[in-house]
Amino acid sequence: MDSLKLSQFAAEAAKEKKASRVVVLDLRNSSDICEFQMICSGDNDRQTRAIAQAIEDHCLKQTGIRPIAIEGKQSGHWILLDYGALTVHVFFSYIRDYYALEEIWPNAKKVALEATEE
Repeated sequence: MDSLKLSQFAAEAAKEKKASRVVVLDLRNSSDICEFQMICSGDNDRQTRAIAQAIEDHCLKQTGIRPIAIEGKQSGHWILLDYGALTVHVFFSYIRDYYALEEIWPNAKKVALEATEE
């Protein structure tokens, strides 16, 4: 599965659940950890968990791929979904601002998020 396409499916699902500040960073030339990172925010733990679940469900439906690991779903403050080539972060806004993951790779290109076809 193309990791760019997977990141677009994840972003699409996050937007469906009204995630804010949805960003996908292209790290293929910047990181050995993953190829893409998707970062988004929710207003409360109920919303962040719903966003993470929607991402899981949509990516599974579209690609048949499940996350390798999931962390933080119990508290919902920072949920991490690890798809190998794609890492998804779903944050409370203030926690996202504190950790400022986007600033770790200042030269990373932001992926244009377009609607994907089913």
